[in-house]
Amino acid sequence: MVLQTSSKAITPTVTWEALPADFALPDDPVENIQQPTLAAALTDALGAAGRIQPTMLIGSNFGLVATVNKKIVVKAPDWFYVPQVHPVAEGIIRRSYTPNLEGEPVAIAMEFLVEEDNGELSLRATPPYGKLYFYEQILQVPTYVIYDPYEPSLEARCLQNGRYAMQTPDTEGRIYIPELDLRIGIWLGERLGQTTHWLRWWDNAGNLLLWSAEQAQRERQRAEALAAKLRELGVDPDPL
Repeated sequence: MVLQTSSKAITPTVTWEALPADFALPDDPVENIQQPTLAAALTDALGAAGRIQPTMLIGSNFGLVATVNKKIVVKAPDWFYVPQVHPVAEGIIRRSYTPNLEGEPVAIAMEFLVEEDNGELSLRATPPYGKLYFYEQILQVPTYVIYDPYEPSLEARCLQNGRYAMQTPDTEGRIYIPELDLRIGIWLGERLGQTTHWLRWWDNAGNLLLWSAEQAQRERQRAEALAAKLRELGVDPDPL
C-alpha cells in the first residue's frame, strides 16, 4: 500500500452540528460484492460473543458527519465502531452520525481498498478530503484499519500525538485493536457459501471469535455427542 500525502498542512475549523433534515446523503453503490459481507461478518462475531451493547453504534457504509470550515462533510467507512451514543426517540431511525453531538467520538474506522481508487490512503487536506486525512485530522479516530482484499493484506494505524502511526502485527499476523481489546487478522475459509479471505477477531488468548452460525453448529455437535453418550449408557435422550 502506498500512502498518498498532502501538499501542504492545513488546520481545519471543525464543528459538530446536526445534519439538516433535507441534506442529501451520498447514495453511491459499494465497489464490490464482498464489502457488505466482510463488514457483516465482523459485526456478527462481536454480537455472537456478547460484545455489542445497546448503547454502542456499529455500522457499515453509514454517513459520519463533521462541519469543516462551515461546510458539511460526510464520509461513510466500510465499517466503524462508536462505544456509546445518545439514544434516539422512539420511531426515529438514524440516517447519519455526528460525533460529539450525538454521542462519543468514533473509536474505529475501517476501509476496504478497491482496485482503482486510493482514496482510503489519501491525505488530501482540501475538499472533498482524503479519507485518511478525514479520519486522522477531522474526526481524529483513534484506530484506522485498512484491508486490501486483492493482496490480501491488512494495516492498522493508531493516533499518536495527533498523527497516525502504523501498528506492528504479532507473530500470527494479527493486529491489536485497543478500543475492543481484540486482535484482527485475515482468515481463509467459508461463510454463507462464499470461500474467501475474511477479516476476523481473536481475543488476547488466541481464541477465534466465532460467527453465530459457527456457534450454532458447535452447540449442535455438542448436543449430538451428548445424545450419543447417553445412548451408550442405555438412556434414551429423546424425551429429555
